[in-house]
Amino acid sequence: MKALDQIDRKILMALQADGRLTNQALADLVGLSPSPCLKRVRSLEEAGYIRAYTAELDRKACGLSVTAFVRIRLKDHSTATVALFEQKIAAIDEVIECHLMSGGEDYLLEVVVAGHDGYERFMREQLHGVPGIGAIETNFSISAIKHRSPCPIP
Repeated sequence: MKALDQIDRKILMALQADGRLTNQALADLVGLSPSPCLKRVRSLEEAGYIRAYTAELDRKACGLSVTAFVRIRLKDHSTATVALFEQKIAAIDEVIECHLMSGGEDYLLEVVVAGHDGYERFMREQLHGVPGIGAIETNFSISAIKHRSPCPIP
């Protein structure tokens, strides 16, 4: 990846705060004229620093009132078991993040559902059908204290 300078860092921080900034507004924020600013943004995209532009939805407004963190231990760690587990988990819409972990559990899932009944349906109809799972432990979020804050740019 290309080395970041101070202007690149400013661009990345500004776009994390508001991905809908126009090129003109972004250029004004970082102290460039529009053409060089656009070139830098394109360069950051091509270098892989910027993966996508998305809209962050309000989960509760969308009817997703429950966030659960689900710790998974696999029955075994064979290549086939791991690959099948990851493939199946990636296809479940309610799983919005899945992390391979160190320590006692193998994976940590972030799951969003419509209420506790929705979580029970998710468990029975989705998660229990995924082969290779040895143990499941769930914690429910009471509230998010810090949510999707910008990634610090060293």
